[in-house]
Amino acid sequence: MKIKIIILLIFTGYLSSCNNLLEEEMHSQLTDNFINTAAGLESAVVAAYQPLRQYYGVERGMTTTVFGTDIYTYGSDGSFKFFNDYSSQLDARNTYSQEIWNNFYIGINTCNAIITRGPTVTDVATETRNTRIGEAKFLRAHHYFILVQTFGPIHLSLQETTGVQTESSRSDIKEVYKVIVTDLEDAIANLPATTSTYGRATKAAAEHLLARVLLTRATSTAAEANDYERAAILAKNVINNYNFALLPDIFQVFAQNNEQNSEIIFAAQYINSPIYNGDGPNNASRFFLMEYDVQPGMKRDLPNGTPWKRFRPTNYLLNQVYQDRVNDVRYEKFFKHVFYANNEASIPKVNGVPQYTLGDTAIWLPGVELPASVVSQKPYQVITPSKYTAKLYPSLRKFEDALRADNQANGVRDFPMMRLAETYLIAAEALMYSGNPAEAVKYINTLRQRSARIGTTPEETLLHQQAMDITEAQLNIDFILEERARELVGEMFRWFDLVRTHKLVERVKLYNPDAAANIKEIHTLRPIPQDQIDRTTSEFAQNPGY
Repeated sequence: MKIKIIILLIFTGYLSSCNNLLEEEMHSQLTDNFINTAAGLESAVVAAYQPLRQYYGVERGMTTTVFGTDIYTYGSDGSFKFFNDYSSQLDARNTYSQEIWNNFYIGINTCNAIITRGPTVTDVATETRNTRIGEAKFLRAHHYFILVQTFGPIHLSLQETTGVQTESSRSDIKEVYKVIVTDLEDAIANLPATTSTYGRATKAAAEHLLARVLLTRATSTAAEANDYERAAILAKNVINNYNFALLPDIFQVFAQNNEQNSEIIFAAQYINSPIYNGDGPNNASRFFLMEYDVQPGMKRDLPNGTPWKRFRPTNYLLNQVYQDRVNDVRYEKFFKHVFYANNEASIPKVNGVPQYTLGDTAIWLPGVELPASVVSQKPYQVITPSKYTAKLYPSLRKFEDALRADNQANGVRDFPMMRLAETYLIAAEALMYSGNPAEAVKYINTLRQRSARIGTTPEETLLHQQAMDITEAQLNIDFILEERARELVGEMFRWFDLVRTHKLVERVKLYNPDAAANIKEIHTLRPIPQDQIDRTTSEFAQNPGY
């Protein structure tokens, strides 16, 4: 790769008895030998986490994983709609593919330096040194996993690069997955079960990631015979042998100031500082919002958020995935249904009398059609499904961020990369494919029952819980994909899920009319960045069709 990488220039600092990975002391003067010290090793490991903050909750990462699927299409704004409609603009010169490629390879090179040099660092306890190397292997595995899913065969480098490299080649995905799996096995062996510094990788995070990797590899040309069995064992171990637990109220998983809850296994960390967040502040709160701020009685504010109108739910997501709203509360909890008046100047008046006052309902999205006679009686704006547009639609609430400094400030919330609900879904899918459907159903039903509506009596609650249960006859990959959509909507899984299950083209054609005309099998991979091809002296082939 002709990418000049000087690792120590991107190190962000080392930990100084902190409780949070981002609370570290900065170092501006670094030398090549610094990494060979205990402080330098700490700095290098912290730097290796940086690509997470350039991907999760960031527009480049969310654009390439959220829309262009069966459950999300584009809203009215944004310059990268071609990732949804698969037009000719989705080519090798698009900047998001380039940035994802560059950011993760820089992170990989940081990890390579740690793994190569770490064993020679002597002024640190052996256990600490092994843990830091384990973190580097966890992160290198993660970075390669994103790249191989996104681009297919990629350049595989396990040695530190300190200068310009013009020779590179594409390794078969079998070799890439072999490195990923081995790195995660080593990480599991060396990482602690818990860590006093929140945000660092743990044994459970490595087991969860390995389960996800094996589930993905199982449907690829790199598949090995026991991938499903191993994925099931790992997922069950995370569920049963650590202190994680599903929260009784699903929305509390995403409640602000509750990010460090019992369901979160691992998260990309953010802090209210551009120095630490780099070029990837968590702006997930902005991307799913409808244009509420120009509606009668409304203006933009911190609690409601900044509406960038990037991602709009498809009819399939709203009408089929969330069809059951009697027993299942996830649509109710995950989407915003009411906006309360905050702009007295724009409240509608009739004969000079305001139709409502500050704090009253200004906008209601009931989620169903209503008779005109009912709508006409409401003093506020009612947006039923027939009135949805590219600007007005149900807004996902998972990433709401009211603690930004002002309306223009970047987000400060952590982004959940791994949570226990996904672990249940991994276990269920792996068990189904390994010939244990009865056990798979138990994991599905446990997860679904958590989101059962609480009734006015215990008997009513029990009826809702029973209605959430499925049988073995209902269990198949299409049901699991719908359940993953119901539970993990917006969490940057969907494009990968459809690709690994070989359902992307089929489901996009069925459920995303904005993308149906253009999508082809070539779109199950993104184009290799043209800069990578142009700057390599040896042949570096482009993905087919680009």
